[in-house]
Amino acid sequence: MSDKATINRKISVAPMMDWTDRYCRYFHRLISPHAYLYTEMIHANAITRGDTAFHLFFRDEEKPVALQVGGIDIAPLRDAAKAAQDYGYTEINLNCGCPSDRVQSGEFGACLMAEPMRVAAAIAEMQAVVKIPVTVKTRLGIDNQDSYEFLYEFVDTVHRQGGCDVFILHARKAWLKGLSPRENREKPPLHWDRVHRIKTDFPQLEIITNGGFETVTDITAQFGHVNGVMIGRKAYHEPYFLAELEKSLFNHPSLPRQAVVAKMIDFMNDEKSKGNELKRITKHMHGLFHSQPVSKKWKYALAQASQENSPAPLEAFTKTID
Repeated sequence: MSDKATINRKISVAPMMDWTDRYCRYFHRLISPHAYLYTEMIHANAITRGDTAFHLFFRDEEKPVALQVGGIDIAPLRDAAKAAQDYGYTEINLNCGCPSDRVQSGEFGACLMAEPMRVAAAIAEMQAVVKIPVTVKTRLGIDNQDSYEFLYEFVDTVHRQGGCDVFILHARKAWLKGLSPRENREKPPLHWDRVHRIKTDFPQLEIITNGGFETVTDITAQFGHVNGVMIGRKAYHEPYFLAELEKSLFNHPSLPRQAVVAKMIDFMNDEKSKGNELKRITKHMHGLFHSQPVSKKWKYALAQASQENSPAPLEAFTKTID
């Protein structure tokens, strides 16, 4: 039996390269008990041929967590999916949306939208060896292949031939040449209406929309059209926005910012005892006091903690705002 019914994707935090590592996810989970969390994209070969434990380890406190995997070769994807299930991940998500040159050179990411049968085959092979859901995150199109019909065919093929029934759709197309990954997140126009139309045409599928969400109102407007909303840089740069969503969508109070800091200090002490550098943790926390009067003081304390490899500056910071 699949665990699909137990996963709540109403609100999720996007997989973001170099950002949504296990330290970031632990931090986000303190603020948001309900958000569904994803790893950054990890290539299947790194998992199967490299240090599997390094790439897949996460704390129980982070759960539930989905693994986003990159690649297209069947054997490593299949083995990576099985390993992820064994480690306790609740979903395997195949990246079909990243437009970076490095990803394109490996023939995966957004360029896979042009090969729906190949994607379907990979999804089917992964689903054959795991009980957890195998899902797809993709764009609306690539380059000049950006019609609704192109998107429809991709979703239809991957669903019917691969058995995928959860799609996360970044509501922009991707330009494979001419735009940087950052420009691809900003310049192509958003078309939430196309995501809504996919849900209308495939009512049996779980459709999550992603891209450009800045306010609670933006997000709540999507419900009724799609099953869930994925947020990215807003959650990273202004993490306490997740607390707003907890209150608005789940009627659940989040920890006060000061309590989050106290929990993170305990976490830092534990990680430091294991030989891990605190700068790997502090880099994710800069936005906690975004728009608050103490924001500059907070960032200075984080810089000190990173330089000293000690949470003491954060402890001193908390005493100044009690």
